[in-house]
Amino acid sequence: MSATDRPTGQQNATYDSAFLKACRREPVPHTPVWFMRQAGRSLPEYRKVREGTTMLDSCMRPDLVTEITLQPVRRHRVDAAIYFSDIVVPLKAIGIDLDIKPGVGPVVASPIRTRADLAQLRDLTPDDVAYVTEAIGMLTGELGSTPLIGFAGAPFTLASYLVEGGPSRNHEHTKALMYGDPQLWADLLDRLAEITSAFLKVQIEAGASAVQLFDSWVGALSPADYRASVMPASAKVFDAVASYGVPRIHFGVGTGELLGLMGEAGADVVGVDWRVPMDEAARRVGPGRALQGNLDPAVLFSTPEAVEKKADEVLAAAAGLEGHIFNLGHGVLPTTDPDALTRLVEHVHARTAS
Repeated sequence: MSATDRPTGQQNATYDSAFLKACRREPVPHTPVWFMRQAGRSLPEYRKVREGTTMLDSCMRPDLVTEITLQPVRRHRVDAAIYFSDIVVPLKAIGIDLDIKPGVGPVVASPIRTRADLAQLRDLTPDDVAYVTEAIGMLTGELGSTPLIGFAGAPFTLASYLVEGGPSRNHEHTKALMYGDPQLWADLLDRLAEITSAFLKVQIEAGASAVQLFDSWVGALSPADYRASVMPASAKVFDAVASYGVPRIHFGVGTGELLGLMGEAGADVVGVDWRVPMDEAARRVGPGRALQGNLDPAVLFSTPEAVEKKADEVLAAAAGLEGHIFNLGHGVLPTTDPDALTRLVEHVHARTAS
């Protein structure tokens, strides 16, 4: 089965959506729009519903996950929902001692830096994340013909958190392990690829219409290091879910030099941050893949006229692409005015309506 085959069951309801048509590089009624981190701190209704509940606890409550995932669909009329979760959820689910600290991010109690430490990473089973299956069942019933995007962190980014013990600017422990013990590094990423694949399979089998692999930190690597030390694990994840026939999106930050390789790893859609124009990104990725992006999130703090002008520049650069999904070049910033996002969706839809 390929991404162009028509599915059966739950995913059939979303098959003809503008988002999935764009993923398949088919003609669309308008350029579809969704935003990374569209369900989050920029929305007052999100802050209200999350009051008194930690991030990880929120991710494990199907009622909260459903409500938070639906909020931006109701408010902004985006063309796809993204499942509300965090990339460390599958690690927490298999027993890794970690927490998401406000203002810091994921913090791991016992970093993985030796072969013995690999024992922390057992296989993920559907029972470990039963709340995901329940939440997606609730969501697909509410979303109807609006696709739901499942997601997971890519092996490199998960490995970086695990090896560093938390967010890192320079990834010095990560690179030290990658260069100093390449076999342990390969085994670590392979183990994480298995866990990530299992997590994505749970989401697809529950009804997700597409999946996105976030490799937030991989822009820290050179193309040669990516090809040798990261790409095999990412490719393993994409291969593991290929038989489901849902579009697979690959996104990283600062990955202008890696775009071609990220597509080569197995993505149907390559996400582009704001640093590379869409037409140049298409040249680097090559034919046969759709692209997603790529308005700078900071643009949304400017005037409505400036936002429209910059959005039009993105659309103009993407005009000749086989398939284009409009998105930001990274996630919605927490202090973004939600009305700016709503206006942006309306503008893109109106400007590209066929």
